[in-house]
Amino acid sequence: MTADFSKPYDPKEVEGHTYEAWLKAGYFNPDQLTTKGKPYTLVIPPPNVTGSLHMGHALNATIQDILIRKKRMEGRRALWIPGTDHAGIATQNVVEKSLRKEGIFRHELGREKFLEKVWEWKEKYGNIILDQLKKLGASCDWSRTRFTMDPKYQKIVAETFAHYYKKGWIYRKERVISWCHRCRTSLSDLELEYQETKGSLWFIKYPLAETAGYVVVATTRPETMLGDSAVAVHPKDPRYANLVGQFVMLPLQDRKIPIIADRRIEKEFGTGAVKVTPAHDMLDAEIGNDHHLAIYKIIGSDGKMTPEAGSLFAGLKIEECRKKVVEELEKQNLIEKIEEYRHNISTCYRCRTPIEPLPSLQWFLKMDDLARRASIAVNKQKVIFHPDRWKKIYLSWLKNVKDWTISRQIWWGHRLPVYFCENKQEENFIVATTPPKKCPFCQNCEMRQSEEVLDTWFSSALWPFATLQYDQRDFKKFYPTQTLSTARDIINLWVARMVFSSLEFTKKIPFQNVIIHATILTKDGQRMSKSLGTGIDPINLINLYGADATRFGLIWQAMKNQDMHWAEESLVAGKKFLNKIWNASRFVLERVTDAKFKIATNPKFSARITKQDSKILKKLEVIVKNTDQNIEKYNFGPALHDLYSFFWHDFCDIYLEVAKKQLEDPKLKLQTQKILLHVLATSLKLLHPFIPFVTEEIWSALIPAQAGKSTTQKRMLIIESWPKKR
Repeated sequence: MTADFSKPYDPKEVEGHTYEAWLKAGYFNPDQLTTKGKPYTLVIPPPNVTGSLHMGHALNATIQDILIRKKRMEGRRALWIPGTDHAGIATQNVVEKSLRKEGIFRHELGREKFLEKVWEWKEKYGNIILDQLKKLGASCDWSRTRFTMDPKYQKIVAETFAHYYKKGWIYRKERVISWCHRCRTSLSDLELEYQETKGSLWFIKYPLAETAGYVVVATTRPETMLGDSAVAVHPKDPRYANLVGQFVMLPLQDRKIPIIADRRIEKEFGTGAVKVTPAHDMLDAEIGNDHHLAIYKIIGSDGKMTPEAGSLFAGLKIEECRKKVVEELEKQNLIEKIEEYRHNISTCYRCRTPIEPLPSLQWFLKMDDLARRASIAVNKQKVIFHPDRWKKIYLSWLKNVKDWTISRQIWWGHRLPVYFCENKQEENFIVATTPPKKCPFCQNCEMRQSEEVLDTWFSSALWPFATLQYDQRDFKKFYPTQTLSTARDIINLWVARMVFSSLEFTKKIPFQNVIIHATILTKDGQRMSKSLGTGIDPINLINLYGADATRFGLIWQAMKNQDMHWAEESLVAGKKFLNKIWNASRFVLERVTDAKFKIATNPKFSARITKQDSKILKKLEVIVKNTDQNIEKYNFGPALHDLYSFFWHDFCDIYLEVAKKQLEDPKLKLQTQKILLHVLATSLKLLHPFIPFVTEEIWSALIPAQAGKSTTQKRMLIIESWPKKR
């Protein structure tokens, strides 16, 4: 390919064939490069197979591409591993919705048939986002594309579970967990989202059991009072000092429950007296356990009231029960008052259904030792956050972490490698990475594998090393990785879990540096969301402005702030800059066609050098140094701003005007030609990681033009040497 400067720059005519040329040359695969440099590895944060490119993906992919392209040009064996995550709950929901449009329901199909449908959907839609990343210019090694449900990956996940179980770190227990009755599965605390809601605060009278009077209890969820085991107050609250140890009669249930004192009670909330429902509140579960309170499970996994709620309420949906409870309390004159109250409710991060804490038999991973080691890695700066302040979020979560609920009650995902005896008690099970040939309990049944699957984040926590363990030669050569770039909302969901997983299974940190990139907001500072109509599709921007201008616009705004208020004007500026580079390159190439020299990495200039020659060469040295340092410090926005200023103002506005006159002087012509070509070639190299398409296209014309020939250049810019300070 050779640039055609006879017409204006058109990204639509350049970007597609340039990307195909890179692919054909095999330069994304470090095995195809002749370099013997030190490996440099990145793993892409695997997008969900349900996803399409959004602005956060586009920014993060551009950041990673800048890093990998620079390291490739430095002669490193640069490997960027792409792939996708199976996204258990999200994918199952998408496929279920698709089937419901055809009048088909999951349970009617059965597990095996449903999973066939999921795989069909994945084959049809699951790689859309990877194709979109290619359009952005991502130079991933697509021959190493991974999927968290690949057979090899599944094997690694099963072995991980078995390893933890053998150490005694995975256990099964009934415990109050967060439950989504829409998705019919457990969730971990990190999978909850909080939504501010306008609700009510009911003040309910609980009659004293042995004397006249009552205690007023404030609650936002009157329906859960049907499962109360106690009323609790703070031990230093003087209002209730004489009541601790006495009993109240639980309204509507006619159950005698104690008044207890506990330091975890907030004296300022409501009346200072709160209801304790151990089966349906996390804090209440802890209080109930410490005070040995009875447990009444009044809400079922289907989101309906159970028989323990009483015959008047059993079978009602939660909202229906709330209305019924309030109605019955009003009949008995047991509601003192109702106040408007704004509070946060926890919702499922996938379907936004309000979460119900309830007792459930689940599998848990002990976190004490894992959390300790992950904390040490950051405290000792083996893993470094950029910006540094994000390590506080990471360390705070690990300090207060609870055992991880790793089992999910859905069908799509990594099935637990747990096998139960069909003929004996449910407690009789074994953990095995392959189906057992013989039941060790009854000796003659075909053991039944657990219906549950693992939390999606359990498998993605293995991503940095599991992706390289498909081939042990890759693992030895490219692990650990060097840099991770990701969003702040998954520091605990993913980053922390990758750190402790890698330390446990490889004895190495998974990466040395963690870049937390900016969050892109709308122009007026709102969260971007397709469902809210505030999202922007990067593919539409690429179609309108081109990939380079889109990349430019993203990085131009990526300064030191962690919130980016999106301004499309930066893409317009990017498009103008590309045209400036194109026109300046045409100017230079037209004036070096008769030159008798080749591009040199460190050209020598004669003593006959003008003041302006010296000035542009010194500024070039500065921009080479600053660009290198800024990228190494992950200051991508400042690097691009400096390059823009140098090329547009120092080179185009000033030196090109000087060069026009110097080229007319036979004594200065050759020197000026050398400087023009050197500055242009160096600028293209520095700009390539940011705007790879236009720079590669121009580079294809450099040698043929300056040699006065039309031969195709064999060495592409993508593998040219990175500029070094002279």
